[in-house]
Amino acid sequence: MRAVTWHGVGDIRFSDVPDPKIQDPTDAIVKITTSAICGTDLHMIRGTMPGLRPGVVLGHEAVGEVVEVGPGVRNLSPGDRVIVPSTIACGYCSYCRAGYFAQCDNANPGGKRAGTAFFGGPEAAGGFDGLQAEYARVPYANVGLVPIPDEVPDEQAIMLSDIWPTAWFGARLADVRPGETVAVFGAGPVGQLAVLSAYLQGAGRVIAVDGLEDRLAMARAQHAEVVNVNAEDPVQTIVEMTGGIGVDKVIDAVGVDAERPAEGPATEQTDDQAQQLDSEVKQVAPETDPAWAPGDAPSLAARWAVQAVAKAGTLGVIGVYPQTVTTWPFGEAMMKNLTVRSGNCHHRRYIPELLQLVTNGTVDPARLLTKHEPIGDVLEAYRQFQDRDPGWLKVALTV
Repeated sequence: MRAVTWHGVGDIRFSDVPDPKIQDPTDAIVKITTSAICGTDLHMIRGTMPGLRPGVVLGHEAVGEVVEVGPGVRNLSPGDRVIVPSTIACGYCSYCRAGYFAQCDNANPGGKRAGTAFFGGPEAAGGFDGLQAEYARVPYANVGLVPIPDEVPDEQAIMLSDIWPTAWFGARLADVRPGETVAVFGAGPVGQLAVLSAYLQGAGRVIAVDGLEDRLAMARAQHAEVVNVNAEDPVQTIVEMTGGIGVDKVIDAVGVDAERPAEGPATEQTDDQAQQLDSEVKQVAPETDPAWAPGDAPSLAARWAVQAVAKAGTLGVIGVYPQTVTTWPFGEAMMKNLTVRSGNCHHRRYIPELLQLVTNGTVDPARLLTKHEPIGDVLEAYRQFQDRDPGWLKVALTV
C-alpha cells in the first residue's frame, strides 16, 4: 500500500510500505477513506518532537471502513464505518475506566509510566504506524473505534478523530463556566474549534489571538473578538478589552512552535534546510533561530497566556509541548495564583458526545475544513500547510 512515511527531520515521502496485519486479538484493519494533516505532524517533521523511527507512517487522524477484525473484537464487523481516535487505549485499566484514556496503562509498549500512546508518533509514544495511508492496524479496536451513523459524512467525522475532541478538552481543562471571558491563543484548526467549544460550554466572550488574517477572519465569523499579534501587543490589548483585569480563562492552542510576530527578527533557513519537492521527497525546513529552539526559552504563547489571564485564573494547555521543553513561565504563574492544567486529549472519552452534536445537527465541524486533497498530492499539501498559505487551515486527505 501507499503511505506517508518519515525518514528524518525535513524528509517525508509518499511511498510503498507493507500492508498492515492483525497482530493481537483485539486488532482491526481499517481501510482509510479520509485522513488529515495536523499541526502535530509538523512537530515530527521539524524535529520539535524527536525520536521517530525512520520509515514510520505519519498521521493520527482518520475515518474509514473496517475490513478485518481479530477474534477479540466482538462489537464490530467488516463494512462498519468508524472514527479512529488519535490516542490509543485499552479500555480496561484503571485510567481508562476513569476516563483518562490518554494515560492508559497498557497501550504504550514502553510500560505503565510511558505516557500517551498515539498513531504516527515517536517511539516514546509507542512507535505505532500512523493513519496517512491506505490501510491501518488499530490496536484495542473493540474499545477505540467509534461507529459513524450513516447520516454523518467523512467530512464531518474526520474532525472528531483528533482536533475537535482536543479543542473541547482544552475548554474543559480551562474550566470554562457560563458568562466567563476566554482567550484562545492560536486560531489554527484546534484554536477555531476551541472558540466553538468555549461558546458551547458557556463562555460569554471569546477572544481569538493569532497573526494570520484568514484565521482571524474565520474566528470573527464565529463571533469571537480578534487580536492580531502582528498589529498590536496582545497582552496589552486583552487587558484593555477586559477593563484592566485580564481574561478569566485561557486556552493555549499553540504550544512550543509559536512564531515570532512579523515585526520581530526574521527566521532564516540555511541552504541545506531549504524546502525541496519532487514526486517522492518533501523537505520541510525546521526553525533555525536559536532563540526559538525547543527547551531554550518559554514559548511566546505561554508567556502571553500567563500575562493575559486575570489573577487566580485558569490556563488549559493543549498546544504541544514535547518532553524536550524544560522551561515555562512558572514563576509568573505562581505569583498570580494561576491554575495550569495541561495534557493530551482523552479522545475516546469525548468523541461519542461530540458525535451526537453532529448527528442531531447542532454543530457542523466540516465548515472549518478548508481543503480536500487526494492522498497522492499529500507532499504538496504538506508544503502549503507548513507555509500557512491562505486558505490552508485544515486539510483532509481523500484516500
